[in-house]
Amino acid sequence: MAWNTARTRQLLLDAAVEEFAEHGPEAARLDRIAAAAGVNKERIYQYFGNKEQLFAAVLSWSLERLAEAVPLDGPLAADLPAYAGRVYDYHREHPQFIRLLYWEGLHRGGDPIAAREERAAHYAAKLSALAAAQEDGTLPPEFTPGELLYAVIALAGWWYATPPLAQMIMGDDIGAARDALVRMVAKLAGSSSS
Repeated sequence: MAWNTARTRQLLLDAAVEEFAEHGPEAARLDRIAAAAGVNKERIYQYFGNKEQLFAAVLSWSLERLAEAVPLDGPLAADLPAYAGRVYDYHREHPQFIRLLYWEGLHRGGDPIAAREERAAHYAAKLSALAAAQEDGTLPPEFTPGELLYAVIALAGWWYATPPLAQMIMGDDIGAARDALVRMVAKLAGSSSS
């Protein structure tokens, strides 16, 4: 019987996202990942290497999923408020990515950054799109592309990084919180609310 490598790898990634998001990179257990995926633990080592390499693969893969679901390129970069709203929606539907980033910051403090080159390439493409939008005048030049992107990512994701704080300050209305985010980013981007 032929082994479906792509399917097995995907099962492991899906299970690893959940495990790392729940327990963090230090407390995550490879045996739980393998059991959740219904795969022999040895496949993790075969496809990803060790736990640290698996965590790096999970971060890269999760960022790719976000980039595919919520692209920021060409004309989309000109509508930064709409982009922020879509990122907010993505995090509501997929809270694991914020948790993964949170765990990474808590346990590693940014040194070394897992899968740095692969992840930085995703952000570089977004920065280029924002720079192009500034060059053609659709985004104002007051902030660098890096400042704009970081602000949007922080504003869109923080609601889910600290949900109790967001609820205490903003209330339980997710729609109102999303609208507030879009208005804030519109001001940041020098446009009217989308």
